[in-house]
Amino acid sequence: MRILHTSDWHIGRTFHGHSTLDALRGVLDALVVQVRAHAVDVVIVAGDVFDSATPAAACYGLLSDTLAALADTGAEVIVTSGNHDSAARLGFQAALLRPGIHVLTDPAEVGTPITVRDEHGPVHIYGIPFLEPALLRHEWPGATSQAGVLAHAMGLVRADLAARRGADAGVGGSLRAVAVAHCFAAGVEPTPHLERDIQQGGLDVVPLQTFDGVDYMALGHIHGRQQLSDRVRYAGAPLHYSFGEGDKPRGSWLVELDAAGFAGARWLDLPVPRPLRTLRGAFDEILQGDAYADAEDAWVSVEYTDAVPQADPLRRLQQRFPHCAAVAHTPPARNSEDTRSYTQRVRAAQSDAELVEAFLVHVRAGEGASDREAELVRDVLGARERAERDGDVRTGGRVARSTAPVAT
Repeated sequence: MRILHTSDWHIGRTFHGHSTLDALRGVLDALVVQVRAHAVDVVIVAGDVFDSATPAAACYGLLSDTLAALADTGAEVIVTSGNHDSAARLGFQAALLRPGIHVLTDPAEVGTPITVRDEHGPVHIYGIPFLEPALLRHEWPGATSQAGVLAHAMGLVRADLAARRGADAGVGGSLRAVAVAHCFAAGVEPTPHLERDIQQGGLDVVPLQTFDGVDYMALGHIHGRQQLSDRVRYAGAPLHYSFGEGDKPRGSWLVELDAAGFAGARWLDLPVPRPLRTLRGAFDEILQGDAYADAEDAWVSVEYTDAVPQADPLRRLQQRFPHCAAVAHTPPARNSEDTRSYTQRVRAAQSDAELVEAFLVHVRAGEGASDREAELVRDVLGARERAERDGDVRTGGRVARSTAPVAT
């Protein structure tokens, strides 16, 4: 039996204000082609189908089209809900879906598998939707955390398998089973600032041994491909949703089961509609340098290292990189013997020139006035002092004498 493991479609997610719907449609169309080309028997979508609990109408259209296209290949399609999904909205039409499409969102059905058969006998597939400890703690013993609810859910899976053992064991006496869950498992490397932590209090990690007892564990929630063991894997998202994912491949796992159970898995790459590039260096070098010509058609994030912030950097960068989506001023840290805070430096200033210097150092990451800037500051302050001496500082038509420094 061949099983395609995918997850985290996040239909409806935006990328720095840009819709990803068309790009995702193209990628999911390619996934359908892979399912047909590899004669896949079962497609598993391990949670976070939508990016929001209240997706727009167009998101439902893309999901319906994709599920129908997958079912048309002859594969069974099994979908579970993730922490981004509304289980009620995702599951409300499950009973109305065409045969071969299964949307699993009800915790009460965790121990009841979808059974698919091949020439070796049945394979039991247990879908575990995202489980809210706060909603289950009064029904499931120990369900006070993600680790607790997953332990209870897998206990239900193992209990059901034990009841079936001997009744429908396949050739060689094996009872084959696959489980699907959406969680943060021990050993994963999350993409920073991307996945919302699934947690109760602090970081809530599900130990790997929780998943013992099945031939393959299809996980969702982490957006990068990861293999925690031969039989426990994340497929990641099919589309890049963050610059932090730019170096991670996009695709799915093609898992094979033989008569004895897990027989191996291989990675199937999916197309990347537009690559992601993070450019770091001096602003003018990025804006004009030949080294970045290959990034002109990519999604671009720029981290420029100039000591002084640039004026209107995003608009200027988009003249060369039309898909520049993010820009940040990241000057290198400066080692200074002066450990005083900005407030302390202001209070210690003995002149307006020192006040200006303290301000520039504060807003420019330790970079004070250049020689030319210092000269201009002296000229301006000198002109001001001469005007004061001549009595030409006027406020509201009255001659006044300024006593306040130019910077506070």
